[in-house]
Amino acid sequence: MTSRETGDQTFDRAMDEALAEAVIAGEAGEVPVGAVVLVDGEIVARAHNEREATGDPTAHAEVLALRRAARALGQRRLHDATLVVTLEPCPMCAGAVWAAQVGTVVFGAADLKAGATGSLYNFAVDPRLNHNTRVVHGVRAPECAEILTRFFADRRA
Repeated sequence: MTSRETGDQTFDRAMDEALAEAVIAGEAGEVPVGAVVLVDGEIVARAHNEREATGDPTAHAEVLALRRAARALGQRRLHDATLVVTLEPCPMCAGAVWAAQVGTVVFGAADLKAGATGSLYNFAVDPRLNHNTRVVHGVRAPECAEILTRFFADRRA
């Protein structure tokens, strides 16, 4: 489902916040990916990649945001939550979405090399798993892709 099909301005506003987190990550030398978690349209957690800063290979924006949301809500099951992220979740992050039983994932840029919510794999709707997640893709995709493209171009220069 694309953002045009939902007509939901909440996703657009939430992506603003995720993009702001991505900018913070990029300025810190991290791959610029940002995420926020919404419940009832309100942000309950936010994060950006922190792998370089922490030396933790699992410190992806999505994982950190889900951990913070679970802590803020006092529960590990996030059925009513929406994860909004600038880049399609990788297999690890899609696994975290499954483990947290997140209700909806919204992402901007597709990840054709490692995307696991529709591009390369689709953990969100795999019938072998005991939880499915609604996925909305393409929300502000050009902006989300541009921040990544610019970051890697600057690294190569």
